[in-house]
Amino acid sequence: MAQSNSPSQKPSAINLVFVGFIAVAIILAAYTNNMEAVTKASFESAKTAVGLAIDLIGVMALWLGLVRVLEAGGLMYTIAKYLKPLMIKLFPDVPPTHPAMGAIILNISANMLGLGNAATPFGIKAMVELNKINPVKGTATNAMCLFLAINTSSVTLLPLGVIGIRAAANSQNPAAIWIPTLIATLCSTFVGVSVALWLGKRSKKKGEAPECKNLELEEVEVGKVGEVGEVGEVESEAVEQDYSHLIYPVGKASKLLAWLFILGFIGSWVYGVIKVGSLGGFFNQDFLSHWLMPALILLIIAYGVGRGVKVYEAVTEGAKQGFGIAISVIPFLVAILVAIGMFRASGAMDVLAEVLNPITGFIQLPAEVLPMALIRPLSGGGAFGIMSELIEKAPDSYSAFVASTMMGSTETTFYVLAVYFGAVGITSIRHALVAALLADATGLIAACFLSSIFFNLV
Repeated sequence: MAQSNSPSQKPSAINLVFVGFIAVAIILAAYTNNMEAVTKASFESAKTAVGLAIDLIGVMALWLGLVRVLEAGGLMYTIAKYLKPLMIKLFPDVPPTHPAMGAIILNISANMLGLGNAATPFGIKAMVELNKINPVKGTATNAMCLFLAINTSSVTLLPLGVIGIRAAANSQNPAAIWIPTLIATLCSTFVGVSVALWLGKRSKKKGEAPECKNLELEEVEVGKVGEVGEVGEVESEAVEQDYSHLIYPVGKASKLLAWLFILGFIGSWVYGVIKVGSLGGFFNQDFLSHWLMPALILLIIAYGVGRGVKVYEAVTEGAKQGFGIAISVIPFLVAILVAIGMFRASGAMDVLAEVLNPITGFIQLPAEVLPMALIRPLSGGGAFGIMSELIEKAPDSYSAFVASTMMGSTETTFYVLAVYFGAVGITSIRHALVAALLADATGLIAACFLSSIFFNLV
């Protein structure tokens, strides 16, 4: 009997990466007498994966709860309506008013502001919604692949976390990496989106892409609860879910209260500027580091109050979903983080760095930053640790500048793929990894070249 060539029958790219990391780590460790380190790394990485998932529960619960406020108030559909032309062009397989559209937009917006903790719940929410119109459960659609490419390469308007680290290390100009980071992410986003769209069109022509049915705006098909990862029956569900139990008749008092929240916050902003003495000083010292996240939360609450949303009930209802999703991610995190941990402990990462060392001169990457460049797509924590160490040693050095720009210009690709696809049981990721890695490589190379230019200008 001839074997089927359907995507579900082929080993996925992430499967090949996982097997390769594990096999290389064990074989190399056997030759270099690092087997003890590899063994310890396997257990420690498994513990770390579970710890990350547990830490994610609280964040997921909070932000998915706040997302429910926006959903109940109708913001998701309002945003999708105004961005309908762009969304239709980028995601032709997704109904323009589907909840996935709003979640995608909020995820991209959070990433652009450097709010990684806020972006992750929005991103997982988008994947959950995209999976509802996925006709082949377990296989990534073109829309999913494109979304992952955008997510791993998204334009960063404000690399808040990195700027904060540089400021804490007493850098003379902590925000100097802003412009090179912005340009580098523009380059990586262009490459990631272009590759994802091209590969998506090619797979459609070959009939390899799972295509959603031509759904009407009033109705989409969603997988039954409990059938994630399986090709199962579908049932109809309205795009705009019923949130009537979370809405109360809104009056002038609610709208006035919402505006008072906003005006009160603006007043405190003005007071902060006056206290510091200058608008630039306030932005550098406080706003970029500490104010953006609370401001986003207050705006969401003010929106809910102004739209007549029972904010507390909406937050607690949405938070329940966060627990379930965070727990479902654990198996995928354990698998990928164990593979990465064993690969590093075996010494394979050091060997790879030595082999690639001649290339660093061409792209103007300092040798001490090379380990971070190799680890960045695999481990955000590892890359963050290397960057922090370089900044702490010499906050205004060229190496620290390159590492800072690179941290803001690239993404932990394998972590993002594991979390987002793992949340909906996707095992066949198709061209998502290729597009994401090419975007990552573009961001890395652009960060190096741009750093060599802008470092001498600050």
